Amino acid sequence: MPVVEIAPGVFVHAGLHEESDAANQGDIANCGFIVGSEAVAVIDTGGAPAVGQRLREAIQARTDRPIRYVINTHMHPDHVLGNAAFLTEGTSFVAHRNFQAGLMARGSHYLHAFEEAVGSDAAQEVRLMPPSITVTDRLEIDLGQRVIELVAQPPAHTDNDLTVFDRQTGTLFTGDLVFMERAPAIDGTVLGWLGVLDTLSAVPATRAVPGHGPPSAPWPDAAADLRRYLARVVAGVRTVQKAHGTIQQAIATVATDEGPRWRLFDDYHPRNVTAAFAELEWE
Repeated sequence: MPVVEIAPGVFVHAGLHEESDAANQGDIANCGFIVGSEAVAVIDTGGAPAVGQRLREAIQARTDRPIRYVINTHMHPDHVLGNAAFLTEGTSFVAHRNFQAGLMARGSHYLHAFEEAVGSDAAQEVRLMPPSITVTDRLEIDLGQRVIELVAQPPAHTDNDLTVFDRQTGTLFTGDLVFMERAPAIDGTVLGWLGVLDTLSAVPATRAVPGHGPPSAPWPDAAADLRRYLARVVAGVRTVQKAHGTIQQAIATVATDEGPRWRLFDDYHPRNVTAAFAELEWE
């Protein structure tokens, strides 16, 4: 698996801007790892056990330190279905306190969709891993002369978003709280998402690792395109609602000129407008 060392001891693999299928084997999200003097923490494991196994091999090619933590930034399958590759003694799975409930509510759907997209053979290896450590507010993990800070964010992209900040290098793993290049997906609250982006902009990070996009980008500039898009969706939906328009009218008109800026825009933008419409109509 190709990985880039974006800062000393911080490695990232960039997923493809595609939907999961048999050809890409679910390798569509960014994942990475941080190496301390005593242990390794993995941040997201990709969208299939095969992706997780390739990530594990990439780690073992670069360090012999044990993998003690697998940190899931949220419960979407393209970020967590590689967890089974790390099911070994001494490895703890870490996630937001709401992670397990969200994963179990959709688990059967995720497994069925994965089998349909990637194939039945690959699906047999999938395991929906419950976290052994949950984060309610903040948690510090010491990897050996390297402390990383995990923060359970309020509802935004989902209701179980978790960020990881490596103080030593100023690297912020945002998970899908930041999309770059690929169209985002609102699966929580658009207003909450904009609020969390405001909060994260104050984090003293040098760079961010988005959930989708390049391996890293300067922070907080990395969130600029996403912030613009979400704000335009909110403003556009409010305009349609003020004129007593319908969801269909909103889908046809709101922020449609954003299309050339985002991969997979036609797949996700109508859903985003629909989600925002439902959220905002009761303001």
